[in-house]
Amino acid sequence: MKRYLIFAVLGPFFGGFFLLLATTVMSGYWDQPSWSAVSKLFAVFLKTLQYSYLFGILPVLMIAAVDDIFFHVRKIAPVIRMLIVGAIAFVAAEFLYGSRGSDSGAAQFILYGLVGFVPATVCSWLSHEVIDELASA
Repeated sequence: MKRYLIFAVLGPFFGGFFLLLATTVMSGYWDQPSWSAVSKLFAVFLKTLQYSYLFGILPVLMIAAVDDIFFHVRKIAPVIRMLIVGAIAFVAAEFLYGSRGSDSGAAQFILYGLVGFVPATVCSWLSHEVIDELASA
């Protein structure tokens, strides 16, 4: 149950931030970054955080279920599990967000894939550090 809580609390937070970052990079807003642009980015992030949780909680819990399934396969090492979960989240996020906007190409593929990869990998790592270590003690 702790695994799902870790994913539910941290996943939409990181996913929403990376989605906002990917969208601003793809729109060309970061061509000339400045401190005012960074402060605007964080202001928008804080204003849209509630929507990140609203729309991100279900996909994150599905990725947490995948992580839980791979956790019960004892032959898979924790690092391999994190990378598999991250790769599945990368493909899922690219499938969901990759067709946004008129741009296409490698930059869009990687940026929108990272929206899923980074939160899934971080949450899988944290669940390994918190849960797996407690189980072995």
